[in-house]
Amino acid sequence: MDGSSAAGAPAIVWFRDDLRLADNPALSAAAATGRPVIALYILDEGTGRRPLGAASRWWLHESLSALSADLRRQGVPLVLRKGAPEELLPRVVAECGAGAIVWNRRYGRAECQLDAGLKAGLSQAGLDVRSFNGHLLIEPWDLRNKSGDYFKVFTPFWRAASDTLGGLRSPLPVPVLRGGVHISSDDLDGWRLQPRHPDWATGLDDTWTPGEAGARARLERFLENGLETYAAQRDVPASGAVSMLSPHLRFGEISVVSVHSAVRGYAAAYGISDAPVDKFVAELGWREFSYYLAHHFEALATRNFQSRFDQFPWRESVQADLKAWQQGRTGYPIVDAGMRQLWQTGFIHNRVRMIVASFLIKHLLIDWRIGEAWFWDTLVDADPANNAASWQWVAGSGADAAPYFRVFNPISQGEKFDPDGAYVRRYVPELNGVPDEFVHRPWEMPRSETGNQTPTLLRTYPQPIVDHASARERALRAFETLKSVA
Repeated sequence: MDGSSAAGAPAIVWFRDDLRLADNPALSAAAATGRPVIALYILDEGTGRRPLGAASRWWLHESLSALSADLRRQGVPLVLRKGAPEELLPRVVAECGAGAIVWNRRYGRAECQLDAGLKAGLSQAGLDVRSFNGHLLIEPWDLRNKSGDYFKVFTPFWRAASDTLGGLRSPLPVPVLRGGVHISSDDLDGWRLQPRHPDWATGLDDTWTPGEAGARARLERFLENGLETYAAQRDVPASGAVSMLSPHLRFGEISVVSVHSAVRGYAAAYGISDAPVDKFVAELGWREFSYYLAHHFEALATRNFQSRFDQFPWRESVQADLKAWQQGRTGYPIVDAGMRQLWQTGFIHNRVRMIVASFLIKHLLIDWRIGEAWFWDTLVDADPANNAASWQWVAGSGADAAPYFRVFNPISQGEKFDPDGAYVRRYVPELNGVPDEFVHRPWEMPRSETGNQTPTLLRTYPQPIVDHASARERALRAFETLKSVA
């Protein structure tokens, strides 16, 4: 970008899913021009883009508040506008007399088309318009298989992608910004992103610190306390070995380049073996693959990737079972613990996500899209690509999908990954008095085990809403119907 107009018209930085100052290529490019910087965020609800879920709206409010404070320390206010970007961007350009506009790219087809149209129109109007990769390690158009098509299986995708990671750029420092230009802004509280009546976000407040500083602190905590044991402990929900960086990555409070660099650098400095590092980086790879799929298959959240699943015989009239699943009242402790963790904290441990998703799809035969929509509304890390790709993987309808006949047994999964019931008891306190051997199958507990507690337990914790063996057989019969579909 031409830096010769240092004293000239301002540069607009259009923030989207990149709410940070460090390693923000668009922000650094704007700062390098020497122009005054205008930081702009547009809430484009009601304009065709999928509206944020309730938990994500809460996170967005907190993240924008943190970003505003970080920018203010450099003398740059955060300008907030609500509406259609194609209408608002030219209006903001006219208000401030901008000479340049920059942003970091998004990857959904509709978003790409919107950005391309804006870039063409604003460039034609005489602005210097640039876009950058600030969200992914590898952009979706950079990798093709030997046939020239896009990859549809994770392993060959990640093998090809991994060959390019040695050439990744280094993370960019926080740039020095020039302020001095002020234009009108919406009031963040006026957007009413946070819950009010009732305020159900207390558990989110207690669990998370949205914003760039919170993301950095979460990364440091993982490097020091979780990385070395990640491969061995990542599937144990009570262990604390997972990074919990997903919401920070989803809102771009920290870049995936920064995370990748920090993990590799920390491992090298402290002699951590390749196994946990490679396992963690492969999880970043699944995020990359999800965005790759979402770019090439636009309707990933609403349409089966494998069209033969369009004929799948989902159950109807499922409201009672769906409500039990949503409320963590299925009678299967590991499922209920996961769903209650979600309601309390906006997050579910990754292994438990697979268990609860499999239960909804395969035990209850409820359409995966209904589960995806519930997660979209309740997860703080409701990522537009990762959420949909992961639900389709569990359902068997997606790319590189889990085999349809793989039906997680919620009892054995609980006993394997939460053997002492520590995770279950944290979120299902009704089971605190149940011995370890029965904590994942409390309906089998003899009365003699807990004395007078047993009647209370039976009143407060539900019986299983479906028998595992019967549900598994029903699911396999349903999936068998797809064998005749081309």
